[in-house]
Amino acid sequence: MINVIGLGYIGLPTALILAKSGKQVVGTDVKSDIVDSLREKKVTFEEPGMAELLEKALENEIEFKTHPVESSFYIITVPTPYDSVSKKLDCKYVEDATKSVLEFAEDGAIIVLESTVTPGAIDKYIRPIVEDYIAKTGKKINLAHAPERVMPGNIIYEIENNARTVGADSEEIALRVKEVYKNFCKSEINLTDIKTAEMTKVVENTFRDVNIAFANELAKICRQGGVDVNEVIRISNMHPRVNILSPGPGVGGHCISVDPWFLVGEYPLLTELIYKARKINDSMPEYVLKRAYDIMKKNGLKDFTRVGIYGLTYKENVDDVRNSPTMQMLEYQKENLASPLKVYDPMVKNDIVDNQYHNLDKFLADVDFVIIMVAHDEIIQNLDLLKGKLVLDTRNIDKNNKWGFESL
Repeated sequence: MINVIGLGYIGLPTALILAKSGKQVVGTDVKSDIVDSLREKKVTFEEPGMAELLEKALENEIEFKTHPVESSFYIITVPTPYDSVSKKLDCKYVEDATKSVLEFAEDGAIIVLESTVTPGAIDKYIRPIVEDYIAKTGKKINLAHAPERVMPGNIIYEIENNARTVGADSEEIALRVKEVYKNFCKSEINLTDIKTAEMTKVVENTFRDVNIAFANELAKICRQGGVDVNEVIRISNMHPRVNILSPGPGVGGHCISVDPWFLVGEYPLLTELIYKARKINDSMPEYVLKRAYDIMKKNGLKDFTRVGIYGLTYKENVDDVRNSPTMQMLEYQKENLASPLKVYDPMVKNDIVDNQYHNLDKFLADVDFVIIMVAHDEIIQNLDLLKGKLVLDTRNIDKNNKWGFESL
C-alpha cells in the first residue's frame, strides 16, 4: 500500500494516477476540508481531466484521510517555501510530514520526498530526524528523492510522460522506487544519488528563470531603443542556435519563482547571475504598471477607475494564483497607497482581491484600458470584445499586430 502525504497540485494527481494503475493508495492531507471534498467526489482545484481521474481512483477504492497510515512506501509532496529575507529554504512542512509518517512506517519502509528542496537539504534536515528514529526503535527506514516535473494545466499528461529522476542511498532502494513509479511513468526514470537529484530539479527551474530574465531585460532594452521586442525575438530565433523566450509581466507559481532562491540562499557568493535574473523577473510587475501609466499619458486617459487587469493566475488556464505577477503588482500598488484596479479572471471563482469581477462582459463595460496579464483561452478566443479599448498586451497574444495592442 502507498501513502501519499499532501494532496495539493502534485500529491493529489500522483495519488489518483497510482490508484488508477491498480495500486492500493491512501491520500493524506492535514486539511480536513480537502479530505472531505475528495471523499464527496469533488476536486479541490481546476485541472483538465482531474474530475474523471478522481472518479476512476474512487472506483479503485482510493481512501482519503487526515493522518498517515501504516505502509511500506510513502510519497511526501508538501510545500517548500523560502524565507523572504535570507532566501533560504524553509523545510518545516517536509520535516513535519516526515515525523508524521515515522510512527506508522513499517520496518524497511521507503520515504520518497517529491518536494523541491535545496541541494543537501535532505541530509541537513530530514536524515537526522530519520536516523534519530532508527536509533530509538531499531527499525530500518530508507530515504529517496524523486522531484516532480510538471506544469499546471497539463499535470496529468506530464506526470505520465515526463522523464523522472530518482535519488537514493543505494541502487537497491532506487530500483524499488523505480518499480513503483513505472506503474504510471511511461518515460525514462534516471537513477542517481539524493544530492544530485536535489540539485537537478533546482537547476532545471533556475535555467528557465535565467532565460526568462534575458527576454524580460531585452523587452526593457527594446522599449528604451524604440524597437519592437517581439519582432526582434521572431527574427533572432530564425538563427539555428538561438531560442529566445517571450517576455512577460513576471514569473509566478511555486517553482520557477522560488527554486532559484534556494541556490542564492545556500551559495550567495556564487550566484550573481541567478540573483540578477531573479531581481529582473521580480521587477516586471512594477515595470508593467509604469508602462501602463505611460500608455495612459500618451492617450490622455486620466481616470484610473477605468483601468482593468485581465488575469489573476500565474499562468494561463489554471486557477493557481501563487506568487502570480498580478498579485505582486496589486501588492506594489497597495504599498504605494494607490486604489486597486479592477480585476477579472475566469479561472478564479472566489473573491480574493478588491474590485474583482466574475463576468467578462461586465468587466469590459466598466473599463476603457485593459492590461492583459494572463493569456487564458477565453480572451484569446474573444479578442473582438476588446475592440475600441486601449490594451496593454503583456503576453503577446496579438502576434500579428492585427488589433494594434500596446506591447511591453
